[in-house]
Amino acid sequence: MDYVENRMAQEAAKPVPEVQTIATPINLILASLFIYILYRSFRPAPATKLAPPPAPIVFRTFTPPTLLPYNGTNNQPVYLAVRGKVFDVTSGRNFYGPGGPYENFAGRDASRGLACGSFDEEMLTRDLQAPLDKLEGLGDEEFEALRGWEERFQEKYLVVGALVAVGDECKKIAA
Repeated sequence: MDYVENRMAQEAAKPVPEVQTIATPINLILASLFIYILYRSFRPAPATKLAPPPAPIVFRTFTPPTLLPYNGTNNQPVYLAVRGKVFDVTSGRNFYGPGGPYENFAGRDASRGLACGSFDEEMLTRDLQAPLDKLEGLGDEEFEALRGWEERFQEKYLVVGALVAVGDECKKIAA
């Protein structure tokens, strides 16, 4: 039995290997981080507040003086008229609003200026009480250019009203 006892003593004298555990502090930190990333990836998105719908735009009759305030200043929408139709060009504010290349046309009848390809103030009716510009003196090329502009506006912008002379507000307008 000496052999067995001797063998047992040798076995007892050997260092016992240390048992490795998975629950080390670094592993716990990494597991927590992994679980947090999974949570952030698959959690339902928070409900976003929808912007209130824009105020409805009612088709109305404008005169030059009532159209003028719609030039994009004071947080107003940007409207302009072409051949009697008033277009809401607010989505193109960077072109038609304050500081834009077409700002002279905002809140005004832009027909003559667009037909002539001119941004000059002389193309605009100065007396807002005067009759509307009948576009007399324009040639065929200018009328063609004006029709092109009007088609582009109709494709891109909403018609919000009709432009009539002061005193003609009550006359029936054909849209």
